[in-house]
Amino acid sequence: MAMTKARANQANNAIAAIFFIQGIVGVTQIPRIPELIEQVGADFGVWGLISGLAGLGGMLGLLYTSRLIARFGTKNVTIFGGAGQALFVMALVLAHDPFTYLLFTALGALSGSTLNISINSQSVALQKALNRVIIGRFHASWSIGATISAILSGFLATFMPLWLHLILIPGLGIIALIIFGRHLLVASEDGHGAGHSTSKKTSFFKMPGQVWLLAGGLFTGVFGELAMMDWSAVYSKNVLMLDAGRGAIPYAAFSAAMIIGRLSINKLGSKWHISSVARIAAWMGGAALAIGVFVGSALVTVNQDAALVVVVICFFIAGLGSAPMVPSFFSAAGYVKGLNTAQVLARMSFINAIAVMGAKYLMGALALNAGLTLAFVFPVITCLLAGALAGMVAKRAKASETLAAAYPATGAMSLIED
Repeated sequence: MAMTKARANQANNAIAAIFFIQGIVGVTQIPRIPELIEQVGADFGVWGLISGLAGLGGMLGLLYTSRLIARFGTKNVTIFGGAGQALFVMALVLAHDPFTYLLFTALGALSGSTLNISINSQSVALQKALNRVIIGRFHASWSIGATISAILSGFLATFMPLWLHLILIPGLGIIALIIFGRHLLVASEDGHGAGHSTSKKTSFFKMPGQVWLLAGGLFTGVFGELAMMDWSAVYSKNVLMLDAGRGAIPYAAFSAAMIIGRLSINKLGSKWHISSVARIAAWMGGAALAIGVFVGSALVTVNQDAALVVVVICFFIAGLGSAPMVPSFFSAAGYVKGLNTAQVLARMSFINAIAVMGAKYLMGALALNAGLTLAFVFPVITCLLAGALAGMVAKRAKASETLAAAYPATGAMSLIED
């Protein structure tokens, strides 16, 4: 694939903008989850079940996303998937019972899964074309959007009605998506779309061992982040007893740390094996999450402000730990033999979606029956497991190769033996 430097920079900025918009829209409702729980009349058990079952929509999207990309290209799928995700966030204003909320979140997950595969396929394609590490910037852009969204949403929660908030922010997101989406890679540039596939047609459920390894790492690495998205605001309200505005601070700290961590990935990846970075980060993040949740829960009865400080610091460290998880495993998807990037990402994400669906339900059940503090033990464990799987990836790389050749920051998973 040949393109001018100016065109590459244009696509680079467009992809980063889409990740940023995705972060804004996808996180905007999180600080207001306690209000949404009350709006639909759900307890923690039902809420956990809804969160898990919503993943069915995402799984459905993953089954046909690679076919959509083959027919319409990643550019078009990204734009329509992003618009659909935003529209179903807006639709939450109409959800006043658990079933309706589940329906809209499932449809939003369906749209979001197509967006996720298509925009990450764009990022890996451009990274391979430029032959240098850039994916860290894209995922940092998502984290920047998520952080801004968390802070802004916490502020809006102090005066703006929920319904207006859920219409305004996603609506602006759709406008921005259309503007920046025009400059994404087209089929002739990203190697996806009709006439551009170099992979044999194969059953969706026939997967190389590399895919299973990456999928396991993706799930264990991402679940801590998802748990923070789903439960940090609830923890702030129910355990730390904070109002909506101050309750947004812990998640904002987590997201801010992910920005810093992901902006550092490109540099770290040029010095150390990216899976080794992910391994240490996962263990650090899991330990910090455990300390923050348990110390914060114990300290709040003595000094609420001190508890908040401890939680914010620990959640910040946990965010640093989560930062390299998704970029490292997603980068590797571009180097699995016999499948193109979109096909690998779809399979990884499908396995991940099944695991997340069950894990979210389990998290809700634990919160209901054991308490939210003890429920956080679950994402702590997944973080530690992610570190172990990242270590397995590092050990399977060819020791005889130099760092750059054995594992370019784009993720040469072809060097990992099944």
